Amino acid sequence: MNSMNLSKKLEGWLVKPIRVYHYDAFSKVRNKGNPAGVVLNGDELTEEEMQEIACKVGFNETSFPIKSEVADIKIRFFTPGHEMNLCGHATMATVYALKTKGLLGDKTHITIETKAGVLPVSIQSTSESNMYITMKQAPPIFKEFKGSKEALAKSIGLEASDIDDNLPILYGSTGTWTLLIPIKQLEAFKRMKPNNNYFPTILKEMPKTSVHPFCMETYDPDADMHARHFSSPYSGTIEDAVTGTASGVMGAYYAIYIHTNHEGPLHLIVEQGYEMEKDGRVMVQVSKNNESFDVAITGNAVYVQDFEVLLDK
Repeated sequence: MNSMNLSKKLEGWLVKPIRVYHYDAFSKVRNKGNPAGVVLNGDELTEEEMQEIACKVGFNETSFPIKSEVADIKIRFFTPGHEMNLCGHATMATVYALKTKGLLGDKTHITIETKAGVLPVSIQSTSESNMYITMKQAPPIFKEFKGSKEALAKSIGLEASDIDDNLPILYGSTGTWTLLIPIKQLEAFKRMKPNNNYFPTILKEMPKTSVHPFCMETYDPDADMHARHFSSPYSGTIEDAVTGTASGVMGAYYAIYIHTNHEGPLHLIVEQGYEMEKDGRVMVQVSKNNESFDVAITGNAVYVQDFEVLLDK
């Protein structure tokens, strides 16, 4: 079908085809990194239609750029199960799509309106295949995890002894909340088997939060941290391949609890996705700002394909 505005009869239902552009973020290699769907005609859709599209697409995130009254563009982010305040990898995919399709003109600095606030984004590129997008995130916030460490470890297929007692287990957010779990050794990540449905019974302070185990050991000698990201059961997904927002708050955690004596900005590389054979990289910049920190993430994206989903009318 050539037009997104055409409707047709299909099996007795009136449906509308929606064009979805699939990009992989935090990688230049197709089918690595983290897949995101981008729907460019978001202004024509209701919130309910956006949620239906995200569910049918099935990626961890589908994004909908729409007009904004306060920024260059507004982006809404949906998992198959619910809307998110902010998503790093879908932001990378959306900005890459808008830029490569000529919808941002010659702009290299834009602002995006999200439910986590209005955030600045910068674009550096010499070509489509060499484009890096930097997004500032919201100021980091941390809250104490008061639940059972043993139950938490069991929920991701580990023993309590796999968790590093020298570092705190904390809820953290730079726009989206996740639970940061310090793990002693890299080998433990291969043993992880999440029971996502069990998370809300353990995360009593924030039952809808995702779970983000990490460690200092890495496969890539140039990386500073390794991680996995297990979704809240309410999101309709199991695991996120490469997570931008969690990498950002992990950088703030690193600055506060691990490398506490640093002077000047920290430049970190987070690796994620190895266990899913979708490895990617997130570059994280953390700098002190009075009593808080400025956090930004940098990544890239690659176009994979576009396809249609049929929206019930």
